[in-house]
Amino acid sequence: MRKLLLASAAILGGTTGAFAQATPPSFFQSQGMMAMPWAGGPAPNNNNNSVGVADKGPVATPTPGTVVIRFNGRVETEISANFTSGDKSIPTGSGAITGGGSFKLNPVGVSSYMRLYPGMDGMATNGLRYGATIELRENFANPNSASANTAASSPSGYSSSETVFVRRAFVYMGSDKIGIVRIGQTDGVIGLFDNGSYSAQTWEAGIGNFNGGMMQAETAQAGVGVPFAWLAQAGAEYSNSKIVYLTPSFYGFDFGLQYAPTMGNSYSNSTGASAFNTSLCNAASATCVNTSTGNDPTRWLNQVAAGVRYQGPIGPVNFGAFAVYETAGKESTTNGITAGGAGYVGGATATNLLRYDNLSFVEAAMKIEVPSIGLTWSFDYIGGALNGQLAMRPTGGVAENAFLTGLVYKNGPWVFGLEAGLVNSQGQANLAKISQRREFEVAFGGTYNVAPGLALVGEFMHTERHQGNYDFVQGAVGATRDAKGNGVMFGTVVTW
Repeated sequence: MRKLLLASAAILGGTTGAFAQATPPSFFQSQGMMAMPWAGGPAPNNNNNSVGVADKGPVATPTPGTVVIRFNGRVETEISANFTSGDKSIPTGSGAITGGGSFKLNPVGVSSYMRLYPGMDGMATNGLRYGATIELRENFANPNSASANTAASSPSGYSSSETVFVRRAFVYMGSDKIGIVRIGQTDGVIGLFDNGSYSAQTWEAGIGNFNGGMMQAETAQAGVGVPFAWLAQAGAEYSNSKIVYLTPSFYGFDFGLQYAPTMGNSYSNSTGASAFNTSLCNAASATCVNTSTGNDPTRWLNQVAAGVRYQGPIGPVNFGAFAVYETAGKESTTNGITAGGAGYVGGATATNLLRYDNLSFVEAAMKIEVPSIGLTWSFDYIGGALNGQLAMRPTGGVAENAFLTGLVYKNGPWVFGLEAGLVNSQGQANLAKISQRREFEVAFGGTYNVAPGLALVGEFMHTERHQGNYDFVQGAVGATRDAKGNGVMFGTVVTW
């Protein structure tokens, strides 16, 4: 009996050791998994679908008559400490928070966030390239009631309010000779020309910094809500459905065109207030996504953009530059608008109605990369008739001028970055001809790539916001009250 027990233990021990040290490939295959080298991380835009020519890159390029199916993902976690002008409320006096009460925020936060990138890239036997990509993200709804007397939700309640939503969903077709066409919820010309390297977004493993970064998302918005005016990889630029065409490269130059009829997706016209209600767009009304005459002067439509980019080596450096012009019309608000602003969505005073100008702006950016020392400098400018992030400027308001510059240094597994941005805009619409908004932000930090698909990130960010006769803490016109924010964050990013 003793010999039988020893033999059994030896068999079990040997089996366990074999699986722990060298799992046979057949085991992974039987579980629907496959072991393979890490391919450089997920992204909705890859070397198959984001340029006029299919380039070799981290995502496999299909051969004629084949397809490549992808299911990439990303999970990031952060530990942060944020301190902003909105961290405390004032219970009484002229500066009191609307709704009353005294509140204070815990500056420490722990957060997590996920994204999924299913997609397919194919090539027909005649050389036609085609495919589709979806980007799914985690959404955070606050289950706490707006009532100050309502108790906070339980952890389960918080989790149950989280949803998954579609951020991008597009198809593409093209060839290396004629370029590529993308249709759907997709990046426009600006986002496809700039994957983040022109706007200094490549040093912190995609956590976001100025562009909807984790520190901006984790705390009170009064001090940190500076809009990412430069648009590349921003939801305001890629989330509406559009048609985009990119040419192949000619001597380093390539060109792009885009058209979007509305600010959204035409499928939303059939959406009801709930699953049991009829369509909100039963007939022409403010609830139709493609309304062109109505009572919302802030709505733009028929968005058109055109741009040119150059990329190539100049001596010991790699140089890149692009310029894009974009414009859009606006909804006519002559229908049902009366003096004093009755029925007016955009806001009004007792003596005047706000009007808005067509979108009309230019974005121009450049970068200089020195591969021998791993250093990249970039500069990005956007300006013209817009206000904040792809919003129309109120008539009489000042033109927007926003500047962004950054340095990125790469050395082995280490990546360090420093960037600064200045946004001058009209800001609050009904302060046109009275005051304008000035916002400044700076961030620095770095990433250590521990192993394929695993990165550790550290970052500090500072923001400042000012507009005369505007109270950022109240979020309303009134006495001038500026806002500031400071935050430090340490994160872990896993991609596959």
